[in-house]
Amino acid sequence: MIAKTKGIKDTKKLVGSLPAVRYIDPKYIFLATTNTRCSKFELYIKEGDHVNSCQLIGKRIGPFFEQPIHSTCSGTFIGFEKHYHRSGKLTDFIKIENDFKDTLDPSCKERTPEEISKLTKEEMTEIIKNTANVGLGGSSFPTYIKFQTNEPIHTILINGIECEPYITADHRLMLEFPYRVINGIKYVMQAFNCKHAKICIKKKYKDIKETYEAILKEEEGSGIEICPLGNYYPQGWEVEMIKNATGIKLNPGELPSKRGIINFNVSTIVGIYKAIRYNMPVIKRFITITGDGINHPKNFRVRVGTSVKELLPICGGYKNPDKEKVFILGGPMMGASVPNDDVIITKTVTSIIVLDKEEHREEPCVRCGSCVLSCPVHLEPVQIMNAVKTLDKERIKKLNPTRCIECGLCAYSCTSKINVTDYIRKAKLIAKL
Repeated sequence: MIAKTKGIKDTKKLVGSLPAVRYIDPKYIFLATTNTRCSKFELYIKEGDHVNSCQLIGKRIGPFFEQPIHSTCSGTFIGFEKHYHRSGKLTDFIKIENDFKDTLDPSCKERTPEEISKLTKEEMTEIIKNTANVGLGGSSFPTYIKFQTNEPIHTILINGIECEPYITADHRLMLEFPYRVINGIKYVMQAFNCKHAKICIKKKYKDIKETYEAILKEEEGSGIEICPLGNYYPQGWEVEMIKNATGIKLNPGELPSKRGIINFNVSTIVGIYKAIRYNMPVIKRFITITGDGINHPKNFRVRVGTSVKELLPICGGYKNPDKEKVFILGGPMMGASVPNDDVIITKTVTSIIVLDKEEHREEPCVRCGSCVLSCPVHLEPVQIMNAVKTLDKERIKKLNPTRCIECGLCAYSCTSKINVTDYIRKAKLIAKL
């Protein structure tokens, strides 16, 4: 019997609740000059220059916005190297030799609680913009743009669901830095003059629930509450989370702010906390390295710009080293593949999944309908795939593939092992032509 796919194989037990290993002192850090949103850059330093940690050293330039580039350690700029970016592309990276002093730039100044309480929404927006805070759940969308809405906000949602398989980085962040999470939420509530915030997690995360309920008892009247939601995938999808946390169902393409809601990933909230409290950009983050291709999966807290090659030995190296590996940055459902381990941890890398490569023979579609039943946005994946194969542009547009959130459920549920998601990605490109 064909049924809707919601359950994804539970692989989080590979890492479980292991505390994060601190690895914050690599010999070199690498900072991407460009990314998928910004294809050009300017650099404010030259080779041989000394830089401070958190120093503004350049900017990425995109069609709609610019992103400041900050050094994530103190040391010497020694040139450029090519490495793989989280987008899966080989990219130029700025190479800085760490002096291990972690000298902070003078721009990093702690604000007192009294100073913070007087900040306006516009002032917070400028701080977040200048510290280059982005969506750290993987979107990399500039956070300050969300702050620019003039819509009245009645509810703030914090996404701590982390619904993809394998990844437990946000889980560790929430357990190890709960007060940073709480204070970051308070700052956002102040900015939007909002009295109500919900921290959304999966029901099965009892350790997070108990930790935050205990802390929130000390914060009586804060307006912040824990909101346990379903244990299925894609519960972390913005539209699904909002519907289940608030009862509000967004229309296709509708911004949450139009309905009085703003939502942030929990790592982004901690980034906001550091920006407002210390005027600091994100220079460290939690990641998960896991998968059946390595010996000892682990959670890490690393300096942004660290090479994955430095972390793999701490995981005991490769299991079955003679087998070809698959490397995925981000979750296995929505992440990007890279050809080898020459990958750099950027702000938005949540995980590196290392798998032994297995060959899957693609069979002809049997029209079982599992992809249609499983699609959370109610598309017709097989029809889209067939239209792509025949390059029927008009048919593709009518099937509206741009609504696809690329959750990967169509490919995951396919009984013929067809990578349906890839066809829909192609359809989205064709539809925009």
